[in-house]
Amino acid sequence: GKMVGTLDEGKIVDYFRNKSVLITGATGFLGKIMVEKILRVQPDVKRIYLPVRAADAAAARRRVETEVVGKELFCVLRERHGAGFDAFVADKVVGLAGDVMREGFGVDPATLRDLRLADELNVIVNGAATTNFYERYDVALDVNVVGVKHMCDFARRCPNLEVLMHVSTAYVAGEKQGLVPERPFRDGETLRDDGTQLDIDAEMRLARDLRKQMEADDDVDPKAQRKAMKDLGLTRARHFGWPNTYVFTKSMGEMMLAQMMHGGDVPVVIVRPSIITSVQNDPLPGWIEGTRTIDAILIGYAKQSLSCFLADLDLTMDVMPGDMVVNAMMAATVAHASSTRTSEPEKKPPPQQQHPHSVPAAPTVYHVSSSLRHPAPYAVLYRTGIRYFEEHPRVGPDGRPVRTRKVRFLGSIAAFHLFMVLKYRVPLELLRLLSILCCGLFGLAALYHDLARKYRFVMQLVDLYGPFSLFKGCFDDVNLNKLRLAMADGDHADSAFNFDPKTIDWDDYFFKVHIPGVMKYVHK
Repeated sequence: GKMVGTLDEGKIVDYFRNKSVLITGATGFLGKIMVEKILRVQPDVKRIYLPVRAADAAAARRRVETEVVGKELFCVLRERHGAGFDAFVADKVVGLAGDVMREGFGVDPATLRDLRLADELNVIVNGAATTNFYERYDVALDVNVVGVKHMCDFARRCPNLEVLMHVSTAYVAGEKQGLVPERPFRDGETLRDDGTQLDIDAEMRLARDLRKQMEADDDVDPKAQRKAMKDLGLTRARHFGWPNTYVFTKSMGEMMLAQMMHGGDVPVVIVRPSIITSVQNDPLPGWIEGTRTIDAILIGYAKQSLSCFLADLDLTMDVMPGDMVVNAMMAATVAHASSTRTSEPEKKPPPQQQHPHSVPAAPTVYHVSSSLRHPAPYAVLYRTGIRYFEEHPRVGPDGRPVRTRKVRFLGSIAAFHLFMVLKYRVPLELLRLLSILCCGLFGLAALYHDLARKYRFVMQLVDLYGPFSLFKGCFDDVNLNKLRLAMADGDHADSAFNFDPKTIDWDDYFFKVHIPGVMKYVHK
């Protein structure tokens, strides 16, 4: 292949020298890791622009200070720069007050002009997303689809843009089985094979109409409105074959991107990570933020509210540490950037031979995943979890250590529902009867409500996470492997941009890095 051995650590680092990069979703998990990594490996980056939701420039600056650079993740960088850290950040990182759901990232036109942002930008990374599986349909569409449209509008006005990178998710594949290819969606494609077509504009109208209808109706309280909007999202997702609103709207976002950038000359890259776990190597092993899919199991367990979970221990949980995802993103940025591709004169054909195909075709898709290259079965999470909690017993409210309970993992929805009926539903019905008979004596009512809450919690987890934890597919990583081969020094563990899951001992990583990280940073 043309790319083999053409990338290395030095080339990636050099690429970012004097470049202007805009990253949306920088207050999210991957966004922060990327900001930190660029600043750490290339202090001579020109600027990193971060649009954040804020009222004005001062508020935007505060948000960047508290929610991005103020995090523990930046400890290595902070130490390296010492007293000069704040000045360094102020010089390199620009928070833009805006809103990704609006035109020009919602940034005030005067600010855009003053910063000459459109002329400045070389790289745009779109990491903004609402990752709530059960999000209101209107909100999910605004962020995951309309946000992409506005970003593309803006990108098309940037004469010096060299690459546009969009972060999606591997789970846009829904509940596919077998090998899922790294290919972009066709316009209007759905996961059903009966010829159903998806019309994005019609979906947006649907959400708008429901909102208008509810706003006109005075009887609908805000809570009911929210629920109706959330249910509409799930209904539409499932109608087209996707399991939840998040992966459905992310799929539409990918379609919007391909549609908008088609025929342009900016290379477009779509990164589809699988389940993202805590930082494995640098700068801070174990660092994680927000509850991601498998961590819901760990936290539910730590809080003693989970005695069973839906997962087949032989199935692969496709996980990828956050720093590896960002390493792959940085490598892909450099591999696809137009300047990298044209800077070697010997590769440029003489003008008369130039192909009409030199215009970048469809977006290139990368699965940043581990299931094919180095699969980790759910059994790893189970083994290391049991071992971890036996060695670090949790302390109950009375100060006494809590006995480690076995969590039952059930490999199918049917087995799970049966288990839940026996473990919760039957006792719930009995408790309710007893509570009524004894007029709520003996704290039975409270007991009933506690059990009912646990039941609801577990059922909701399963409804939303089931498609992930029972995912039987496997993500093909042909493109990611090409990128890995292009890294002359990328296949060993101490490469600064390692994204090879083969270099990870999963048991070791979960026991020593990920589970302690979740307990330290998430389950406070």
